[in-house]
Amino acid sequence: MTRRREFITLLGGAAAWPLAARAQQPERVRRIGVFSPVAADSPEGQSRLTSFLLRLQELGWTEGRNVRIHYRLAEGDAGLMRRHAADVIALGPEVVLANGTTALGPLLEVTRTIPIVFVQVSDPVSTGYVHSLARPGGNVTGFSLFEYGMSGKWLELLKQIVPGMTRAAVLRDATQPTGIAQLAAMHSVAPSLGIELVPVGVRNPEEIERDMVAFARVANGGLIVTSGGAGIRQRDLIIMLATRLRLPGIYPYRYFATGGGLMSYEIDSADPYRRAAGYVDRILNGEKPADVPVQNPTKFELIINLKTAKAL
Repeated sequence: MTRRREFITLLGGAAAWPLAARAQQPERVRRIGVFSPVAADSPEGQSRLTSFLLRLQELGWTEGRNVRIHYRLAEGDAGLMRRHAADVIALGPEVVLANGTTALGPLLEVTRTIPIVFVQVSDPVSTGYVHSLARPGGNVTGFSLFEYGMSGKWLELLKQIVPGMTRAAVLRDATQPTGIAQLAAMHSVAPSLGIELVPVGVRNPEEIERDMVAFARVANGGLIVTSGGAGIRQRDLIIMLATRLRLPGIYPYRYFATGGGLMSYEIDSADPYRRAAGYVDRILNGEKPADVPVQNPTKFELIINLKTAKAL
């Protein structure tokens, strides 16, 4: 909410709409909800939302003229996220942009009728959010983050960078399907790489520090952080501990690497937001989410922090 004025200024300042014509041709104002567990002051979150808003503008939607956008941008626990989801739906949006599983899950607890376009959701078919990629079948469609099998790719990449690694701490949220499934996918490739996996919980800072310190007492270790809101909220602590304990790590999002982590491998994070704006436009123009196919990512980025690499 704190960044809402900046986004409005971004769109309003770029739009050319003569006042006389506006007075003669009043437009129906549509409502869009935006629900994300990323804090409003996050540079990465702002960049992604800017991509979404700019694409909306290109499609003819301008805040204050023919669309009103309601934001709920906040990190928080499951209870807080459910309250935010209820707040978004209570505002009566015609379509909601949901960022990630931690946003989509609570929204679906509140509504099964209001259209939802998601981004950054892993394997939406396996998690039951849609019936199939081609025909989602409900009130949800969007752009998947990746299949759970991509976590095996993280393990392979880290092994290539650190050939002597024989153990890997896997930070995951054991209460979320994504955390469970990503760890399972790593277990399927770990034996062929000669790596022992050690699960580490991310419920609170104390658990993270205790388990990472204990893991680092044995040599030849590495670190993998799976995708999910809990790891994002604790990223500063995780990166600080990885640096202190000299644990080479791979992370699911670019901002982990730019923030001091060794490397990240993810999709181009802005691209799904641009494409999601197109889906929002289609729904506002009458299409049903059930008939709009879910799309998998097509662009990926490998980021290596050279300063961290030299330090290790």
